[in-house]
Amino acid sequence: MNDFLVAVDDVLWGPFVLIPLLLGTGIWLTARLRGVQFTKLVPALALAFVRRHDGHEEEGDVSHYQALATALAATVGVGNIAGVATAIHLGGPGALFWMWISAIFGMAAKYSEAFMGVRFRTMDAKGEVSGGPQYYLQRAIPGPLGKFLALFFAIAAVVASFGIGNMTQSNSVASAMHDTFGISPMVVGLVLAVLTALVLLGGIKSISRVTSAFVPFMIVFYVVAGAVVLAINFRGIIPALGLVFTDAFTGTAAVGGFAGAAMAQAIQFGIARGIFSNESGMGSAAIVAAAAKTKHPVRQGLVSMTQTFIDTIIVVSMTGLVILTTGVWREGKTGAALTAQGFSTGLPGTWGGIIVALSLIFFAYSTVLGWAYYGERNVERLVGVKGVLPYRLIFSAIVFVGATMELSTVWTFSDIANGLMAIPNLIGLLICSGLIARETKAYLSVDPTLHHEPAVSTLEGTEHLEAGRRER
Repeated sequence: MNDFLVAVDDVLWGPFVLIPLLLGTGIWLTARLRGVQFTKLVPALALAFVRRHDGHEEEGDVSHYQALATALAATVGVGNIAGVATAIHLGGPGALFWMWISAIFGMAAKYSEAFMGVRFRTMDAKGEVSGGPQYYLQRAIPGPLGKFLALFFAIAAVVASFGIGNMTQSNSVASAMHDTFGISPMVVGLVLAVLTALVLLGGIKSISRVTSAFVPFMIVFYVVAGAVVLAINFRGIIPALGLVFTDAFTGTAAVGGFAGAAMAQAIQFGIARGIFSNESGMGSAAIVAAAAKTKHPVRQGLVSMTQTFIDTIIVVSMTGLVILTTGVWREGKTGAALTAQGFSTGLPGTWGGIIVALSLIFFAYSTVLGWAYYGERNVERLVGVKGVLPYRLIFSAIVFVGATMELSTVWTFSDIANGLMAIPNLIGLLICSGLIARETKAYLSVDPTLHHEPAVSTLEGTEHLEAGRRER
C-alpha cells in the first residue's frame, strides 16, 4: 500500500500534473490581475495588521486580522521547519529559489481564492458564515461541472484535515516533546486532544481568538531566533544566497554527505514543498477568508495574499538560510532534524534544539486548529450542520491517535489529499479568472491605494461591484 501511495504521490506532485498546473495558474492570475501581489503588497500588509476594520463592515464572523491569523495558523506549520529542510535535502540549495517562485505567483492564487470565498459565501443553519471552494465552485460555475468540482473538493478537504491537518501535526509535537523533554507521547497526545476539543467546541470565534493571540508570537519568536543565527554567521549569508541562485539553474554537485541534485529536482521539490508550506492554490485559506467581516471581496483577498508572503518569503526563507549559512545541509540529515541541527550549530549550548522544538510545537498545534475549521466547514457542506459537532469530537480524538503512532504512510496519503484539493480549485480559478479580474479592477479603480476611503468612492466601488455581479 505504501509503495502504491508513493507512486501516486510521485505522479500527482511530479513535473506533469500539479507543478505545472499550480505554477501556470499563478502566472495566469498574476497577468490577469496586473501583478496585484507586487503593486498592492504594502497596502495589504497595512490593512491586515494596522487597519483592522473596514469602517463599514457588517457581514462575517471575524475581523480581517483574525481571519488572517487563523489561516496563518493552518499554513505556518511543520512544513516551515521540516518542509524546507526536506526540499534542500532532496533538491539542493536551489530548491529554496523555487520555493520563492512558488510563493510569488502563489500570492495571486491566494488572493483569487480568498476573493471568491467572500464573493460567494453563504450562511449556515446556525447563522455562521460558510464559504470556500466547496461553495464558490458550484455557485460560480453553472451546471454539473461546478457541482462536481465543489463536492470533489469538499471530500478531499475532509480527508486532508485528518492527515496533514491532524495526525501528522500531533505526531510532530509528540516527537519533539519526547526527544527534547522526555515526555511520553501518550501524555502529549491526551493533552493535545483535550486542548483541541476545548477550542473547537467554541467554533470559529473561539479558534480565531486563540490563534490571533499566539500566532504572531510564535512567528516572531522563530524569526528572531533565526535572525540571531544569521547575525552570528553573517559571513555565510552572501555565499548562501549565491548557492541558492546558481544551483536553481544548474543543480548541485555531490558534496560532504549531500548526494547531489539536478536542476529538475530543485524545481520539483522546491515548488512542491513551497505549495505544501503556503497552501497557495489549494483553496484552504478561502474557507476562513469567507468568515471575515468585510463587504468587499477585494479587501479580504489582499489581506489573505499577505499570508503567503509571511509564510514563505519570511518564515521559510529564515529556515532555509539558517540551514545554508551554517553548512549543515551537506551532512546528510533531512526534515526537522536538519533544521534543528542548523539552529544548534548556529547558537551556543542546547538553545538551538530547544527553540526548534518549541517552534515545532506551536506551529503544529496552530495548524491543527486551523485545519479543524477547514474540515468542519466541508463536513457542513456535505452533510449539513448536524455533522459539525460529531466531526469536532472525532477530530479531537484523532489528535491523540496521531501522537501515538508511526505515520510514514499518513504523510504520503496527506500529500495526495492536498493535491486532490488543489486540482478542482485551480480549475475553478482559471474558469473564473475573468470575473475575478473585472471586479478587482472595478474596486481598485476607485480605491487604488487602500490608504483612504472617501465616502463617494466607497459607494461607487460598491456600485461597480454590484453592476459586475448583475452583468454576470
